[in-house]
Amino acid sequence: MKRTHHCAQLTKADLGATVSLAGWVDSIRDQGGIIFIDLRDRKGVTQVKLEPNSNADAGARAAQLKPESVIGVTGRVTLRPAGTANPSLATGEIEVDATALEIHNLSETPPFPLDDEGGDRVNEDLRLTYRYLDLRRPKMRRNLEVRHRATKAVRDYFDEQEFIEVETPILFKSTPEGAREYLVPSRIHPGQFYALSQSPQQFKQILMVAGVERYLQIARCFRDEDLRADRQMEFTQIDVEVSFIDREGIYTLFEGMLRKVWQDVLGVNLPVPFPRLSFKDAMNRYGVDKPDTRFGLELVDFTEIFKKSTFKVFASAATGGGAVKAVNAKGLADVTQGELTNLEETAKALGAKGLAFIKVEGGEWKSPIVKFFTAAEKAELTQRLGIADGDIIFFAAAPWEKACAILGRIRLECAALLQKRGKLTIPASQWNFLWVVDFPLMTYDEEAKRFVATHHPFTAPVPEDIPLLDTAPRQVRGQHYDVVLNGMELGGGSIRIHQPALQEKVFKDVLKIPADVVESRFGYLLRAFKYGAPPHGGIAFGLDRMVALLCGTTSIRDVIAFPKTQKAQDLMTQSPAPVAPKQLRELHIQTVTPAE
Repeated sequence: MKRTHHCAQLTKADLGATVSLAGWVDSIRDQGGIIFIDLRDRKGVTQVKLEPNSNADAGARAAQLKPESVIGVTGRVTLRPAGTANPSLATGEIEVDATALEIHNLSETPPFPLDDEGGDRVNEDLRLTYRYLDLRRPKMRRNLEVRHRATKAVRDYFDEQEFIEVETPILFKSTPEGAREYLVPSRIHPGQFYALSQSPQQFKQILMVAGVERYLQIARCFRDEDLRADRQMEFTQIDVEVSFIDREGIYTLFEGMLRKVWQDVLGVNLPVPFPRLSFKDAMNRYGVDKPDTRFGLELVDFTEIFKKSTFKVFASAATGGGAVKAVNAKGLADVTQGELTNLEETAKALGAKGLAFIKVEGGEWKSPIVKFFTAAEKAELTQRLGIADGDIIFFAAAPWEKACAILGRIRLECAALLQKRGKLTIPASQWNFLWVVDFPLMTYDEEAKRFVATHHPFTAPVPEDIPLLDTAPRQVRGQHYDVVLNGMELGGGSIRIHQPALQEKVFKDVLKIPADVVESRFGYLLRAFKYGAPPHGGIAFGLDRMVALLCGTTSIRDVIAFPKTQKAQDLMTQSPAPVAPKQLRELHIQTVTPAE
């Protein structure tokens, strides 16, 4: 060992001991012939004192040092002089009086400051280019430690529940029903391809047929999709499947897992059971299937009220099978014209033709649409929305799902504006978990002119809805469930179809997947089900998203050691990159440059 202690370990109890430390030079100061070095390792910082007059050799070495150089020192633990202790450091009462200094590596001047504040100010692309330096920052190191503790808590919990961790293949076959896949050409089988696994879904179901009963995997998954702050092309999920379980059993099992993670990592005792909200209620009240319930501003439905309205926009939506909804952004009547324009553009991006609103100021309702409202309609709005002076009410009139989505987004934007004004406070330590349940099993794809699975085609219908598969597939609810935290989907899963006849019916009769395609993509799974498949269900949690929330960051790039940018690039290694023509020939592949 090149060191006897780490740099956050020494205290007054070690006075007089001879120790060896190693790490990076955090800072170096020459104060009148005495050199002070703040030496840093992953645990913390210790001050080292070096007197060149009494140790010329070590003094000459110290003269070469720059911050981030890697050194080792040996010396005696002494008490800092009176009045110089640093209470912000665990080692702030002592220093190491160095008798020897070894330079392991000299550093060039880093391209950005490696403290948290300085690092946060620089462009993220620069930090990702020098990710090995960015990861030296205390905040980034803490993020990795939180990820480690969270992952360990998950494994410990499921080990106590007698789960078996099983690795499944990353090289899989292409099943293009889901997100776009990454294809991997086969050298041995020219013209044929693997796909990088989007999820271990089918393998974990096969493991249930195999009698594993309780499966766990911290699984690497891949999707070729556009990136954003909470999405990466390669990501990690906590993947679980259980035999002989129903939805209630799933809820209890995974609430226990989340309680352990929050307790082990943050010392927070989460209350259980989590609230449950149906998909329909979530959309009606919050405009989204992953609602942030830490604040109000709930949507209110006025479809029935406006069916006979003289305001044709509302009346036509209400009588034409759509919905009229409103949200009261209480206290936001002082919205600026620029902010109002941004809200309207947001609504238009979601398919709205505009954004109707009413401002209430000085006891007066201000809006071009007010003249169309009857006294009864105004009274209904006032009573159900709790309208008061200083409020602004936004409306959406459109097909039900679109109306919900428009106002759901406006709700979030209004909450941000209220927070900015100090009129809404959302504590950082507030953890509002909930289950969203009873999703529609199928969604009709207008472009493809057929139904597609809302979750995936292996989700079991709610038993009492199975007869509706033939007559009213839109009304069939799936045994699908999502875990939502503070407006972010943490994970989702379902009870699976385990009977081959029902699975074939969903594939062929409801989803209208041709028989040859079903056989090509899923034939082995259907055959496996014919050999005694147990009832089973499972869930996949996004580990990256969960850790980001635990760390208090909005970007999962902050909790992944080596992430890709939003342009799907690794700036540190400069990938993706061209490959040699010989490699392409071996794979029997030619590249085609896209037309500009």
